[in-house]
Amino acid sequence: MITKLDSVLLQQKKFIYHYKNVRWARGRHETYLCFVVKRRVGPDTMTFDFGHLRNRSGCHVELLFLRYLGALCPGLWGCGGPGEKRLSYSITWFCSWSPCSNCSIRLTQFLKQTPNLRLRIFVSRLYFCDMEDSLEREGLRMLKKAGVQITIMSYKDFFYCWQTFVACKQRGFKAWEELHQNSVRLTRKLNRILQPCETEDFRDAFKLLGL
Repeated sequence: MITKLDSVLLQQKKFIYHYKNVRWARGRHETYLCFVVKRRVGPDTMTFDFGHLRNRSGCHVELLFLRYLGALCPGLWGCGGPGEKRLSYSITWFCSWSPCSNCSIRLTQFLKQTPNLRLRIFVSRLYFCDMEDSLEREGLRMLKKAGVQITIMSYKDFFYCWQTFVACKQRGFKAWEELHQNSVRLTRKLNRILQPCETEDFRDAFKLLGL
């Protein structure tokens, strides 16, 4: 199954370059997506497949992933038999960039039509989320409302990806400078984006208190 995707493990330099959570990520025009697919059976899950993808032929990696979903998640839509139960899946993404607004909209629409699919997204950096009224911010809020868990990657997430998706040749993961500080900064920023109403309420309260 993975042979249809990018089955070869990521090179160490390529992983660090594209996933490094630096403040100014100039030149990083591609998005990489490492994924783990698990089948859910009641309260239990089992790993079913894993691999990685990147943008290709002008197609964003999030939408490219959906093209392979039928092969990655057999039985997700059933086989067309009357009364046949669809299988449930849990998918985890580790993305170098958060989704753009268009991908967020498309993902939200797709998930509404596929209630037996659960998606978690870990991101290294936030894509075009500096402006308060950016469409990308609204897209992330849409994903949250659709039940997607969106989280900034921390050291343990980078470590997991290094061990799972990178040709590390037994070389341990070494954190780059300010990995933790940037992760904390981005986590705070994402929290403000996903909870804008609560943040505005606190600001109004502070103004009333003269703080």
